[in-house]
Amino acid sequence: MAEQETGTGSRDRILQAAMAMFGENQGARLSVRAVAARAGVSTGSLRYHFPTQRVLQDAVLAGIYDVITPGDRIHDRSAPARDRLIDCLRQVLALAGVGEQARAGWGEIFKTYIEPEPTEESRAAYLAIEREGQRRVEYWLTVLRGEGALAEGDDGRRARFLVTVLNGLSIARALPSEESILAAETETLNAAVDHVLGSRF
Repeated sequence: MAEQETGTGSRDRILQAAMAMFGENQGARLSVRAVAARAGVSTGSLRYHFPTQRVLQDAVLAGIYDVITPGDRIHDRSAPARDRLIDCLRQVLALAGVGEQARAGWGEIFKTYIEPEPTEESRAAYLAIEREGQRRVEYWLTVLRGEGALAEGDDGRRARFLVTVLNGLSIARALPSEESILAAETETLNAAVDHVLGSRF
């Protein structure tokens, strides 16, 4: 065998398989057996690289964000901090899609995390998604604070506020609307970012 199953190649195959499964169904529970089978590795190899399901889920979500938002615009100092943060938040909203795509996505989330009685597995899967979203937004805020564009304060609270706004806007994309979704979304994002950049909370 040219490469040991516990080598770097197997870790990459596991991540690629899990990311593909998540991409096919964002409500999917990444079971050890299913991911290992898809990656063509043993469950022991998967556990070697990812000792718990939470570690696997966190790695998958971090990888997905890195693919979707390579070289975050947050580092582009040629644009104002406010515009960069809004653009980064829009990238997250783009994942939700609009109309039918947004309805399908939220339908899967409802069927997976809301409708059934929560299990330890489904709770861990949801919390991993939430944790990665929070981590990404906190990172953006840390960058802006390092530039002096954001006052000292609790970036965790700020990130939770922005993630809550994003969740609301992504649900709005799935619901009927009498006004332009883009106009309402832009107004809400502008207000939320202005609040965060002007606050000390």
